[in-house]
Amino acid sequence: REQAEEKPKAEEREQAEEKPKAEERQPEAPEAVETTEAPEAAEKQETAGKQQPEEPEAAEATEAPEAAEEPAATEAAEEQDPAGSAAGDDAPAASPREAGPAMTLAKVKAAAPHLADAYKAAGGVLRKQGLAGARTRVYLVVDRSGSMRGYFKDGSVQRLAEQAVALAAHLDEEATVTAVFFSTDVDGTVELTPATTSPTRVEEINGTLGRLGRTNYHRAVEEVLAHHAKTDPAAPALVIFQTDGAPESKTAATEALAAAADRPLHWRFVAWGEEDNKAFDYLRKLESPRTATYFAGPEPSATAHTAFYRKLLADLTEL
Repeated sequence: REQAEEKPKAEEREQAEEKPKAEERQPEAPEAVETTEAPEAAEKQETAGKQQPEEPEAAEATEAPEAAEEPAATEAAEEQDPAGSAAGDDAPAASPREAGPAMTLAKVKAAAPHLADAYKAAGGVLRKQGLAGARTRVYLVVDRSGSMRGYFKDGSVQRLAEQAVALAAHLDEEATVTAVFFSTDVDGTVELTPATTSPTRVEEINGTLGRLGRTNYHRAVEEVLAHHAKTDPAAPALVIFQTDGAPESKTAATEALAAAADRPLHWRFVAWGEEDNKAFDYLRKLESPRTATYFAGPEPSATAHTAFYRKLLADLTEL
């Protein structure tokens, strides 16, 4: 009987010893999972965390060239259309016929940097007038009567020549102004371009033309008509006719302008001096086709470029 009792006791000891061993082995699986899976998950989180900020960096690398190109694009737009610098935000949309200026701003700056401001002002006014992209020849007629001496000395004629050339850089394919200097007769005819219109060009020309004389409008008108007929009589032309007095012969002046009535020429008289001067009665009463007068006052060189072009082209809607 003692053997029978020892046998169950031995079995109970074995079961008791096996049970703790089993219980000790059960928690080992979770511990293995924790030591194995936790580092992998941590590595994945770290990898994901590193990859996420890399996407904006890639986007910045892609966008950087576009940002770098913006100044060039702005400069190109200014060259083709400098209106914003002179006309303001209220300028209307460009004309459908617009082909851009005859000469770009970059080329004007390269040839004659001192014309850049006038060029940009002219472009702004042309756009506002609906004349952007228009093409026409440009003539400049300069009075060399005795009373003009002061205007040559103070640079007013030089400034006018520069304004005419800057305007031609928009309107004429060759960016050329045919300048006619007149007094008693035609004193000289000179071609002006941005490259040849230096800051002292008018002084140089005037010094070769002899003494100042009288004011025979008709001789200047005849010279313009002869030149226009020789080059391209069907082409439109804008004639900037500067004077500081009345024509010596009103009848001759009227007949000369009448002869131009059937020509595609727009005459814009620019009168220098007090507007109420009786010498300008002829221009105030002038009714020839396609003519208008801009009274610039006694100090024309003090007029800003934009104001000059706005008044010069005030009533023009086509060229």
